[in-house]
Amino acid sequence: MKLVYAIASKPRFCFVVLLAALYGGLLVYLEGLQFPLTWDEPHFWEVSLQFSHRLLPTIDQLQNYGALNTPLPFVIFGMLEYLFQGGVVVGRLLNVGLSLTIVWLIGTSHPIQKTTSLLAAIGLLIFPYYLLLSGYLYTDIMAAFFVFFGCWFYQRQQHGWSAVMFALAIATRQYMLAFPVAIATHEFLLTVKQTGLRPKFRWVAPLLASATIGGWILLFNGLTPASAISNTAIPVPTVQKQLWLVDLSASLYSLACLGIYFVIPEWILFDRQWKPHRFLREKNYVLAFVLLLLLIIFPPFQAHGLLIKVVNIMPAFILKLPMLYIPGLLAVIRFSRFNLGFWLVLINAGLMIKAYPWDKYLLPLLVVLWYFRSVNPAHLGAENSTNAPAEAE
Repeated sequence: MKLVYAIASKPRFCFVVLLAALYGGLLVYLEGLQFPLTWDEPHFWEVSLQFSHRLLPTIDQLQNYGALNTPLPFVIFGMLEYLFQGGVVVGRLLNVGLSLTIVWLIGTSHPIQKTTSLLAAIGLLIFPYYLLLSGYLYTDIMAAFFVFFGCWFYQRQQHGWSAVMFALAIATRQYMLAFPVAIATHEFLLTVKQTGLRPKFRWVAPLLASATIGGWILLFNGLTPASAISNTAIPVPTVQKQLWLVDLSASLYSLACLGIYFVIPEWILFDRQWKPHRFLREKNYVLAFVLLLLLIIFPPFQAHGLLIKVVNIMPAFILKLPMLYIPGLLAVIRFSRFNLGFWLVLINAGLMIKAYPWDKYLLPLLVVLWYFRSVNPAHLGAENSTNAPAEAE
């Protein structure tokens, strides 16, 4: 209990100590970022080296670099190699810096309720893939970084800069399209509801950012470069080989992950009160039935990540299903009210029909949800208070 009150009385100091311990431990564990290329890093580094011979890429390079996601991360990694000749360590160090920037800004985002911000940052750090991906030459952290700053500028009503950040996010990974589309939808509906009271640029700016995906589709003549689809060395998900092929199981898996990695930690960190009346509503009964039916028809048992490893320990379908159904239902109920959080979750889950189910794909959404949980809980339909001890004056 003394530790809880110590955190409440000196949240900023505790936050600095926590980050120093976590990121210091990460650097030690990863041998100062000088460990050999591992997992997908050999492929990502090979692609990055294609952009390391000149400062700016050519159109031909942008069309034929042989990776599934949009090229900005590889261009940046290649530019770093062109400028510093430091090898893969420089790119990894960039990811560490971007990761630390995100979590620091979330943890210090509320000028008054500092404990709230600290708890939101802890919620993000609970997600095991956040720190894990921070020290590798992967594209996830960079995508989350641009998405975060898109929302950061949006929260400050700097919609032009927000649109720029979202356009850069889409240039990093196509699926980041979900975030400006969600904000544009949310703001458009509010504009319709409050005719004449809300500037149109609030939804036009994210819509313009969303439209940049069209430029990449024209450049690639598809959703991804043809050279990546035809490369037999790249494990291309079946759902991405044909434009109109979709897989609903990936969306259902993402909802289960959202329940595990956000809804339950949020309740532990901010609520900790059992309120059955929240669930005993007619709307929730309908949601529960529809979700159960979808999980039976499209069971997401073929996936990557920590959650599916735990689920597959169970020997039978009847035992596996509840492990995805319960957290998925928690997520559906948590985000069933029409607000920005609803659109963020709905559109992210919707785009997952073109992805392979994997826990780590939730990372950008978690960054945004924990950020808004800190600075503007109303966007997520949450109250501004917590059950944490009051902060010292």
